[in-house]
Amino acid sequence: MASDGGADDAPSAAEGLIAALRAGDRVALGRAITLIESRRPDHRRHAQALLARLLPHAGGAWRVGITGMPGAGKSTLIEALGLRLADAGRRVAVLAVDPSSGVTGGSILGDKTRMPRLAVHPNAFIRPSPSGGALGGVARATREAMLVCEAAGFDVVVVETVGVGQSETLVAGMVDFVAVLVLAGAGDELQGIKRGILELADLVAVNKADGDNAGRAAAARADYARALHLLGPKPSGWAAPVVTCSGLEGTGLDAVWDAVVRHHAALTASGALAGLRAEQQRDWLWALLDEGLHARLRAHAGVAAVLAEAEAAVTSGRETPPAAAARVLAAFEGPEGAGAMAGVSGHGPEGIR
Repeated sequence: MASDGGADDAPSAAEGLIAALRAGDRVALGRAITLIESRRPDHRRHAQALLARLLPHAGGAWRVGITGMPGAGKSTLIEALGLRLADAGRRVAVLAVDPSSGVTGGSILGDKTRMPRLAVHPNAFIRPSPSGGALGGVARATREAMLVCEAAGFDVVVVETVGVGQSETLVAGMVDFVAVLVLAGAGDELQGIKRGILELADLVAVNKADGDNAGRAAAARADYARALHLLGPKPSGWAAPVVTCSGLEGTGLDAVWDAVVRHHAALTASGALAGLRAEQQRDWLWALLDEGLHARLRAHAGVAAVLAEAEAAVTSGRETPPAAAARVLAAFEGPEGAGAMAGVSGHGPEGIR
């Protein structure tokens, strides 16, 4: 990415915001993230100008994702761990990817009222999940907010999400390390967690391992350790550990952070961390291309003329989806694109041959 690409629209406006942000102005940081969360076309242009100038200053933070079922104690654990890191001189930013915000129009994760002590710490910054919009748009804004926080000098960025839908997969695509929080004492310990989430995990933490629940947490830890052993190590060679912890009592936090440190050291030494981030950037590029092409397809006049009929033909069984898709894409490309679209789909505009 070029450092100046797309930045010519509003260079002076971006420069003033950048200077304040780089100087540690938290109001400027909030303004910058509000700008990149906006979906207004003029705001998007300003946001891209801002990101282009911040890019050389980003990339230095440790990126940690924390996911888990509702009620797993994510906010409590993040606050306890964040306070420990902030007190030690680390600068900690907490961002959120919340799929529910697109349904309710509100924000659940990343709520400052759920992390009151961390929210007022001078070395911490908490940003709730953007309200409204599809999950993909929320994830886009979170990726960009991560770059802004890194450019503002935060050296640990924690991305919080709830383990439902595709949110945990999206978060795994933007962080270096994924911690999955689970609970003990709810029957079959492995029944309520998807295999795919365990495959994403760089650490499984059995949270709320305190009081009468400590024994059940230890048993759950053994169950998860056996399950991860069957899955085997990740392609990077990292084998995810399983620990017990309590965000409420502050126990087990050293084990959680030790896993982050060891993982970062191992992947940095092997070169896998650089490879992971490069792959994430490439995937982000393609996600944006998919999003942009889909929006242009929907807005295209030629497509509008044939799309309703194509949908009717598919739903009535008169035409196969591949053949209908070829016709719609041919309309999008124009007459010169019809042959190319037929080659891509395997079917011409007239249907199966």
